Amino acid sequence: MDYLKSCVACPHKCGVERTLLEGNGFCGMGLQPKVARVGPHYWEEPCISGSRGSGAIFFSGCTLKCVFCQNYEISVNHVGTFITPQQLANCYRNLEDQGVHNINLVSASHFIEAVIESFKIYRPKIPVLYNSSGYETVESLKRLEGYIDIYLPDFKYSDNRLAEKYSSAYDYSNVALAAIKEMVRQTGKVKLDKDGIIQKGTIVRVLVLPNHTKDSIAILDTIRAYYGDNVLVSVMGQYIPTGEAYKYPEINRKITQEEYDEVVDHAIELDMDGFIQELSAADEEYVPCFDCSSSDYFNYNSTH
Repeated sequence: MDYLKSCVACPHKCGVERTLLEGNGFCGMGLQPKVARVGPHYWEEPCISGSRGSGAIFFSGCTLKCVFCQNYEISVNHVGTFITPQQLANCYRNLEDQGVHNINLVSASHFIEAVIESFKIYRPKIPVLYNSSGYETVESLKRLEGYIDIYLPDFKYSDNRLAEKYSSAYDYSNVALAAIKEMVRQTGKVKLDKDGIIQKGTIVRVLVLPNHTKDSIAILDTIRAYYGDNVLVSVMGQYIPTGEAYKYPEINRKITQEEYDEVVDHAIELDMDGFIQELSAADEEYVPCFDCSSSDYFNYNSTH
């Protein structure tokens, strides 16, 4: 895993060379994972975080460039610490020891080689969740089959013009549609345990953007038409104008209650099962702290 001559891991298919620590493709990353935070995370959907938290590993870099990204510090500025696949496997073990409900890989698609290698070193005994932008190739997702129990993709845009403008992905909608179809094929319908904690399945997130409720409604229609009741839907009102959103006046504010209610009401009309977020979640308080102070997770003592 020290060299990749022509990378096609994500839909950009840059075809660039990636060495262990460097890469000049869209994600700007090498092959060795770079992580910014490891630890229990309590702000996911209730069936994911539960009472003990989700064991989140936040990876640096991204295959999108969302101008409003709440994790801008790590997705664009690449704050983080390099770790090996062995250290990544150690993170799984240490998170398990803390009693989390699942292992939550946040934006890991550009490190797929190392992720697969880490699973060969250690396969977690708890469900593994793949937390994704939705911008994934079907080919890469097929390589993850058997390793991933739960998929948590975004469906960010129905209109590819918005995807190009805000995330530099001119083909986002088409790609996400196919990617989520593959995720659903792998996981089947959502399965919860007796405590309501997800064990298998796909949950699709829809983030409502200010001034773009029509697009969110179109996304819900698409999800309903293509995936039926095989997925849960999470309608999210947590948008805050971070990153470079200030450059785009139409999205340089939080969403209004009226905008959010319009999208939520449509999800109810479609009889969609899932989650509705409180607008109080639109606060920087809920953005994780990426201080890279996760080194305790990188080594594992087998006497734990």
